[in-house]
Amino acid sequence: MTTRIVAADPRGDRRWRRLAEGELGSVFTSPPWIDAVCATYGFTPECRILLSGRGDPIAGLAWVAVSDIRGDRLSSLPFSDRADPLVDDTAAWASLIDGVVTDAAPLSLRCFDIGVACEDRRFEQTGAAAWHGTPLAGTVEEIHGRLSKHARRNIALAVRHDVRVVADRGLEAVRRFHGLHVALRKRKYRLLAQPVELFDRIWHAFAPDDAIVTMLAFAGDELIAGAIFLVWNDVLYYKFGASRHEHLALRPNDAIFWAGIRWGAERGMRLVDWGLSDLDQPGLVAYKRKWATEERTIVTLRAGGDNARTSPEAGAVLGELTRLLTEESVPDEVSAQAGSLLYRYFC
Repeated sequence: MTTRIVAADPRGDRRWRRLAEGELGSVFTSPPWIDAVCATYGFTPECRILLSGRGDPIAGLAWVAVSDIRGDRLSSLPFSDRADPLVDDTAAWASLIDGVVTDAAPLSLRCFDIGVACEDRRFEQTGAAAWHGTPLAGTVEEIHGRLSKHARRNIALAVRHDVRVVADRGLEAVRRFHGLHVALRKRKYRLLAQPVELFDRIWHAFAPDDAIVTMLAFAGDELIAGAIFLVWNDVLYYKFGASRHEHLALRPNDAIFWAGIRWGAERGMRLVDWGLSDLDQPGLVAYKRKWATEERTIVTLRAGGDNARTSPEAGAVLGELTRLLTEESVPDEVSAQAGSLLYRYFC
């Protein structure tokens, strides 16, 4: 069979979209996600698509070239839980990757550990994480019965505490969530938050297809927790979550997760994708396991870049700036502005 490789922009190429809507695609390889991330941080995405002799897309690989104070690198794709190459054939993979791995800049990607890239000996595994997903087959009652006893107990506790969850599709809900997100990242993890511009762009990218919902949990009139879910290819993706520590005894996160599961099931979604969990956070891994989940492994792979320009000093400076700008004495508004200025360098 005659095939050919074409270069394209994955944000608007209809052939890439067809691949992203296929079995190997995810929200992180979808045009709206790639567009939102790249527009926020000033990146220009690239992709290679393998076409059949008739011009049908067979396989694809997308990445972003980054050149900044930290050095030169290729990321497939930045700020994504995973972005599996859209290919399941080793010969097709060889065609796609040819010329992308060079000594000039390392290529990194995250994918499930059964992907064809894992068989490529040029790639070294540099990290691993857990992935969880909740199948939504059956009725809401049947799904509830498959949850762990711990999850069902916490859902009932939230109900007894009169925690109220609102499913909001508007932009203002996204912005309210971002305030929680900044505070949580700063106080719990001593990290800067993604800029509100990213959240605005995500909303504008997914809202036209009714593919974004923000779950907000309230105790009375007080906002105590929130989560943002995205829809792609009949899968509901949990992407961002945050809560106020002083209200965790009310179990607002359990109420939100159950509301998200119900929302997806009632709309015919086939799966809730809970995303990536670092293995050095066993509490988070255990928390996601209780939602009747399937579990897989996401690996980080790296190849090339032996002669790449790097600046370890820049990374050290960014780390110190993050520490200073997440001090308790720093107003949340300042920490949020710092995230807008600096977050693009963390990919």
